[in-house]
Amino acid sequence: MKTIVLILKIFYSILFCFAGIMHIIKPNIFKHFIPELFPKNLVNYIVGFVEFILGLGLYFTSTVKYASLGIFILLVLLLPIHIWDANKKRPAIGSKKLAIIRIPLQFLLMYGIYFVYIH
Repeated sequence: MKTIVLILKIFYSILFCFAGIMHIIKPNIFKHFIPELFPKNLVNYIVGFVEFILGLGLYFTSTVKYASLGIFILLVLLLPIHIWDANKKRPAIGSKKLAIIRIPLQFLLMYGIYFVYIH
């Protein structure tokens, strides 16, 4: 069990640190995910910073619980964005099929980080 949790922590920390960095250095990739009513750059940078910090938090025993809970909450909060994107005529990244696949993938990611949280 410890090995699975360790692998998941490494996977999520790399994923979220990488995503956070990408929000900062390539903001145009994510701008189409953000609805028009929000300030795109500000939201993009905030989400990127939060993702990076949460990813780092998985590396430290004292912050794993907080980081995994934060990632779970972030995934829940971003789920409507993926649903909205899948319903658009032209999704933000990739095809309509890929946008639809991202929705169950989001639930899988939520389950994985919940598994880290409870262990």
